[in-house]
Amino acid sequence: MEYRHLGRSGVKVSEIALGSWLTYGGSVEEERARECIHRAYELGINFFDTANVYAQGAAEEIVGRALKGFARESYFLATKVYFPMGDGPNDRGLSRKHIVEQCHASLRRLGVDYVDLYQCHRYDTETPLEETLRALDDLVRQGKVLYVGVSEWSADQISDALKIADEMGFDRIVSNQPRYNMIQRHIERRVMPLCEVEGVGQVVFSPLGQGVLTGKYRPGEAPAEGTRAANPEQSAFMRELMNEKVLSAVDGLRDVASDLGLSMSQLALAWVLRRENVSSAIIGASRPEQVEDNVGASGVELSPEVLERIDGILSGVIQTGS
Repeated sequence: MEYRHLGRSGVKVSEIALGSWLTYGGSVEEERARECIHRAYELGINFFDTANVYAQGAAEEIVGRALKGFARESYFLATKVYFPMGDGPNDRGLSRKHIVEQCHASLRRLGVDYVDLYQCHRYDTETPLEETLRALDDLVRQGKVLYVGVSEWSADQISDALKIADEMGFDRIVSNQPRYNMIQRHIERRVMPLCEVEGVGQVVFSPLGQGVLTGKYRPGEAPAEGTRAANPEQSAFMRELMNEKVLSAVDGLRDVASDLGLSMSQLALAWVLRRENVSSAIIGASRPEQVEDNVGASGVELSPEVLERIDGILSGVIQTGS
């Protein structure tokens, strides 16, 4: 496993991180989740990502219990705040009240005294940005949060936050967690260039396109029973990729992976990690073997010729945004 700085901060995180979205506390039983987390730790993954809203707190509890036997300083733990955690008017968003209360709740569920990275899960248009940043800065000063990040924020929103932090002396955002993979490249246009200049690292989710880039889904074939695409509750986030055009294009990557001696998953992860601004790529796993395969992408370098070949194969399905 190789490690990278989280943005321009001094902390180093594993190139591959293990997340818990749509898995732990939901479709994956706790014992299997523990096996995945322990195998990841054994293989050198030190970055574990979760969120309060994942399975309404259950994911945090499972991740916390799985990590309990390891020295706290040996792993980097991230969670998030924003989405509703109750029916009350203040049980959501990025107000000082919700941030502080949810940070304390997350610490209890995770069974730790502090989280390494606390992320704003989305941007809150109903709360003044200064209020949000001041609340986060207070948590940093109290030692309950070591670093602050965001997820799925636009370039303008990140820029505004950095400007306020600099003017007010608040702790600066060190990371952004966006969707990014071979097909969904929206952040390359504005978010990534800004973050490269400002020292904000990308902690990307869905680097495998919700499993589409692993090659498990073939054009003209129905998704196999037990896969995410076959589950109506979990397939909503991948519908735009589950079409014949995309699946046929992805099928064309098999020869590229084979020529390099890589699995399809390793090729997709190596493609994401080719960018220096990417601090880590978050994977999901329901089996330890998936973690083992994904970790094999760490340190893999793709030549300009290979990158050009990939772009040629995917040219008709790449999403770049406006």
